[in-house]
Amino acid sequence: MRKIGIAVLVSGGGTNLQALIDSIQKGEINGEIVIVISDRENAYALERARKHGIKSVYIHRNNCTENLISELKEANAGLVVLAGFLSILDRELIKAYEGRIINIHPSLIPAFCGKGFYGERVHKAAVEYGVKISGATAHFVDEGTDSGPVILQETVPVYADDTAETLAARVLKVEHRLLPEAVGLFCEGRLRIEGRKVIIAEKEV
Repeated sequence: MRKIGIAVLVSGGGTNLQALIDSIQKGEINGEIVIVISDRENAYALERARKHGIKSVYIHRNNCTENLISELKEANAGLVVLAGFLSILDRELIKAYEGRIINIHPSLIPAFCGKGFYGERVHKAAVEYGVKISGATAHFVDEGTDSGPVILQETVPVYADDTAETLAARVLKVEHRLLPEAVGLFCEGRLRIEGRKVIIAEKEV
């Protein structure tokens, strides 16, 4: 099976990017990261990419859509992964890569998601609400915010003495497993979207 070209969009340190790189190196993903793009010039994720010989590009968010599409096409990306990318994708880009954009979100969607829920804001809201479980969600991206079909979810406990920081650390460990698993399933051609549901096909023996 031909390897899928993966573009990873990031805004920060890139620990989820690193999880993808590690998973690919272990042979767990039938894909190759062909480009890493950040909307922040000093994002450490760009340095991670350079250390692994991966093309890294900074695109200012004011010129995001046109330049993003151009870079994705030039890199021959078959899958776009949002790994802590804080810019909102334009409708044109989402349409161009419909069914081929995966995001990781640090809550159990539809809880604590949507406009304004990103980074530690998500965990602060979960702790303040008093929920007993939280977790992470890998999902396809549509034109809404955190509203696309769910691929995978995994829970973590929320303790009475948790802070946003302690919960974030626990959820991040789940993200590092969940995102590579979702990307791996996509690259194996095992994901099928039916309405709001994502059907995961059995692995061929």
